[in-house]
Amino acid sequence: MAQPTTTRQRTQAADVRWLPGPSPTIHPATDLGGVGVLKHGNLYLLTDAFGDIHPDGRGLGLYDLDTRVLSCAVLRLNGSRPTLLRSQVSANHEGSIQLTNPELRRNLDDKLGEPVARQSLSILRHRWIGDGLGEQITATNFSPAEQEIALDLEVDVDAADIFEVRGRARAARGRFLDTAATDRSLVFSYVGLDGFIRRSYLSFTPAEVTARRDLDDADVALGEGGEGSIRIRWSARIPVGASAEVEWRLWTDLLAAGAPDIAAGGAVAAIPAGWPNPAGRTPAKAPAVTPAAVAAPRSVDDERAFAAGHPVHAMTPRTAPIAASEHAAEQYRIWTDRATRVDSDGELLDLAIQRSVADLRLLMNDGPRPGLRYIAAGVPWFTTLFGRDAIITALEALPFMPDLAVETLRVLADWQATDRDPGRDMAPGKILHELRFGEMVRTREIPHRPYYGSIDATPLWLVLLGETTRWTGDLDLVRELWPNVLAALAWIDADGDIDGDGFIEYVRGGPQSLFNQGWKDSGDSIRHRDGSIAQPPTALVEVQGYVYDAKLRVAELARLIDQPDLATRLESEAADLRRRFDAAFWMSDVGYYAVALDADKRQVGSITSNPAHGLWSGIVPEERVAQIAERLMGPELDSGWGIRTYAAGQPGFNPIGYHTGSIWPHDNALAAAGLKRAGRHDEAGRIATRIFEAARESPEFRLPELFCGFTRDPASLPVPYPVACSPQAWAAAAPLSLLQTMLGMHARAADGILELDRPHLPTWLGKVTVHNLRVGGQTVDLLFHRWRGTTSAEVLRRSGDLELIIRV
Repeated sequence: MAQPTTTRQRTQAADVRWLPGPSPTIHPATDLGGVGVLKHGNLYLLTDAFGDIHPDGRGLGLYDLDTRVLSCAVLRLNGSRPTLLRSQVSANHEGSIQLTNPELRRNLDDKLGEPVARQSLSILRHRWIGDGLGEQITATNFSPAEQEIALDLEVDVDAADIFEVRGRARAARGRFLDTAATDRSLVFSYVGLDGFIRRSYLSFTPAEVTARRDLDDADVALGEGGEGSIRIRWSARIPVGASAEVEWRLWTDLLAAGAPDIAAGGAVAAIPAGWPNPAGRTPAKAPAVTPAAVAAPRSVDDERAFAAGHPVHAMTPRTAPIAASEHAAEQYRIWTDRATRVDSDGELLDLAIQRSVADLRLLMNDGPRPGLRYIAAGVPWFTTLFGRDAIITALEALPFMPDLAVETLRVLADWQATDRDPGRDMAPGKILHELRFGEMVRTREIPHRPYYGSIDATPLWLVLLGETTRWTGDLDLVRELWPNVLAALAWIDADGDIDGDGFIEYVRGGPQSLFNQGWKDSGDSIRHRDGSIAQPPTALVEVQGYVYDAKLRVAELARLIDQPDLATRLESEAADLRRRFDAAFWMSDVGYYAVALDADKRQVGSITSNPAHGLWSGIVPEERVAQIAERLMGPELDSGWGIRTYAAGQPGFNPIGYHTGSIWPHDNALAAAGLKRAGRHDEAGRIATRIFEAARESPEFRLPELFCGFTRDPASLPVPYPVACSPQAWAAAAPLSLLQTMLGMHARAADGILELDRPHLPTWLGKVTVHNLRVGGQTVDLLFHRWRGTTSAEVLRRSGDLELIIRV
């Protein structure tokens, strides 16, 4: 193995030079097309197909705790961009990019030698991610002569808050200290407006390290642009058939700033008592940092001295491996083994389910308190805790991975509001909407510390507890969370019902609050028939169904823990709500439900997908089902790739709009489940087929957050939404939900019963086997088989006394 060398006389490895700190321009992300994703724990990486991070409009970078900790990492071979052969993600935490050289022409006086014919060199980039990012670059010489090469890695850090990357403008930013550099390490240090120092540490095979401004004109001309503030250059002479290998690693010492600290707007570098430490990480030194200390340095020398006092532990290469792939692979193995396994005679189903299970593991974050973990909503914009998203994801996946539901319930109960803060739409008993950890939340530029502006997360949390209990039979969990249950019910009946009309509604509590607070939370999503925007307080159609379902499920739980009076009261309230709901929301002139009631209690009459959630919750009377099903499957809502959020042909329809005509896989999964519940098996199967077909046309069978709502034709494919999260939690879980819908699986663990309600496989599936399905403490293996239009079910293995009921 040839060893790389530097091309200049180096100082001692321990000698530190001070290079100018970055002065970045932050480009708002406008297109995520072709972006590759690696993630493990709280750290995630977005690159182009070459493995590079360019500071452009794609949001590329390495992110940790809502901060971009690496904003540029561009590889050059002898000053030119290599040629891409293949980019492959072997696992969600590990991947390789195979490159080769273009034809490398050189000037006669070029010290790097003779021209190199194209495709003579192999450049393999192998990277892995975990508690940091590691990359090994191997250059192999397949030419007939020895080759002298220079591998350049241009790097930079902008410490951008994720909201800046999403396009939020800021009046001011913090500042960078000078960058500490040796021939094998770099430390970038950003002092935020919150007084918190965010550092990115790089260690690498010894190399020539140069600030871009110090490169001479000839050196700059050799390259193709120069995008990073610092260039790392490895030079190697590689004999015929030999290889040279270099490696670089990056990690951070970011810690979650404490809840008391976020609320107070103070500045700390260590974790306050009782505050979450998402990764359980501790820097080698965690000195207290105060606003006065941060503001004190003025001169360059002062800043260098200040920085030198903190990152000294990073001045030597990190010796421990970052994200050992064996460790991450073992975590995935445990995750997969705990999940119910599915196989079939349909490759599409198998690949989509495998992708779902793997992506749900990818999206697991550590925290927000020690010993906890949670499902992040989506990469890259929502890689944090969202109440609604986590709950719906857990509901979709519940029969296949009940552990996820239990973790979700506990994490959200831990953050249930106990105080009142209108600026954060916070009231006692409410389940959070979104929790953030970046600079902008610490400076109160955004209210997510956490933010509670979600009208539906609270009733959905109750629904999740009820459904989890049906599958697990865990009454100890119910008793543990019962105080949270009562607090959530109290919020629904008091603060949730702003005007006391018996429907829950939302209105903005502060200037930073969301205008719309249902799952369609963009500002233009709730429209009247003429296209005008409905004005809050707004009572959404689907949310009344969630409340109805929540009260019935809590009534069921109350009977299980010997509280019959509460159960009777809740059942009565649910029945009354169902009657009033139909009278208030049904539009007799079009035979469909209004999407909402506005501030004047007028029906908001646009045709949307929202009423399908009413089928899922059970609030829709039987006599309305046929008309709703017909409307859902009509050409205005059904695009051919799935149900649109907003019907075509109405004022305000836009197939490229976020909530005004697009297609969301999770929305379709809930619609299919609702149609199945209402006895509309064919329509449910058609929706399932459309979404699985969309998965077939998606890279790696990964359903995105949403895609555009253009009408399908024989030559078309699903059109990507330009900035959709992928992977995204409730989209990742949608295939699991659709499979449950097709198989009709429902559990009553407390009674030891598994029900199969009219299983119905589509024509593209002949048989499906479900292994290790858990119902309470018992397991069962099932075989579903379709023959001449009828689906049968057979028990292959069963533990305990589980009773199976099949309804045909």
